[in-house]
Amino acid sequence: MNRQDVIVIGAGIVGLSTAMQLLEKQPHLAVTILEKESDIAVHQTGHNSGVMHSGIYYTPGSLRAKNCQTGYRQLIDFCESNDVEFDICGKVIVAVDDEEIERLNGVFERGQANGLEGIKMISGEEVAEIEPHIQAKKGIWVPQTGIVHFPDVAQKILERFRKMGGEIILNAKVTNILAQADEVIVETTKGVFHTKQMINCAGLYADKVAQMTGDKAEMSIIPFRGEYYRLLPEKAHLVKNLVYPTPNPAFPFLGVHFTRMIKGGIEAGPNAVFAFAREGYSNKNVNLKELLGALSFAGFRKLGQKHWRFGLDEMKRSYSKKHFYHALRRMMPDLKMEDVEYYRAGVRAMALGKDGEVVDDFVVRRQKRVLNVWNAPSPAATACLAIGDYISDMALNSVEV
Repeated sequence: MNRQDVIVIGAGIVGLSTAMQLLEKQPHLAVTILEKESDIAVHQTGHNSGVMHSGIYYTPGSLRAKNCQTGYRQLIDFCESNDVEFDICGKVIVAVDDEEIERLNGVFERGQANGLEGIKMISGEEVAEIEPHIQAKKGIWVPQTGIVHFPDVAQKILERFRKMGGEIILNAKVTNILAQADEVIVETTKGVFHTKQMINCAGLYADKVAQMTGDKAEMSIIPFRGEYYRLLPEKAHLVKNLVYPTPNPAFPFLGVHFTRMIKGGIEAGPNAVFAFAREGYSNKNVNLKELLGALSFAGFRKLGQKHWRFGLDEMKRSYSKKHFYHALRRMMPDLKMEDVEYYRAGVRAMALGKDGEVVDDFVVRRQKRVLNVWNAPSPAATACLAIGDYISDMALNSVEV
């Protein structure tokens, strides 16, 4: 019989960090990660923008804000200690019209409330000094923002986890869970596992795994695809580092932006379009069961009724390069449509309540001997070490293992 002290479901960067920190705190534990794919960091970790976020956007006092600040510093230390390439290059958030200037002031105030040092409001002329091809009326300079390749970080975390005696089992898709008073039985395609405690870090399927444990939170994971274009290599000089638009607080996404990648090149994106499958990396990918499940969820219908115009605009950008290009051209008027080409896509796991409101913070819930990470939105990659610290503490302090 395969008995463990702790089983972690999911080998994304949050699951890996949690497992590693369990062993750092209690080296005697038998900790196993179960991952349904044939490799680690296959989905959200491997498809994000690679930005080390500063924490300027998040509600002061929220878990997102606290963990981003702490996790950012921990991530820098980890990269330095493990020879992971990164660059704290800074970014500008720009306003292109008077309406955006008012919203930009709110972003700046939030950044100050979150304790960011060195951020400053700058004029359009100062924006142009940093990013000569960007046109703006005003901007915020954010020196803390950086770039990294998060799959590299994930690989180093896995190496440390294994060196401490941790085990990872790939191609182990969870098919059923029996959460009992004295143990949790996890049935997978690689056999049955018995454990004193289970931690669900299943990302895009976190709600499905949680429901197997009996956790009936009134939330559902709705997948939103983010598609990226990139500047042609000969046009990469048009962007020096990172350029973000002023976010609209009415929507849960930051808007399409320009990002220099640590491996080279400039990405442009992502948009945010409802995906017809939880792992739907193309607008041609359709999982009928998952699509009907999303459409039947009352919260999704309410979200659609409230933001249908926004959703329609995002859908246009998904199916039309022209529409995507025009969103980028607002910040860079000299950009030509032939300067960009389609690159790749990722899918965000967005937790949505029955009331149609996006769940705006990290959510970790206990159910018997189970911890379910229901929601770990951006900046989860930046904050992975802080989140792993938080979850591992929660696990070790609640059930004796």
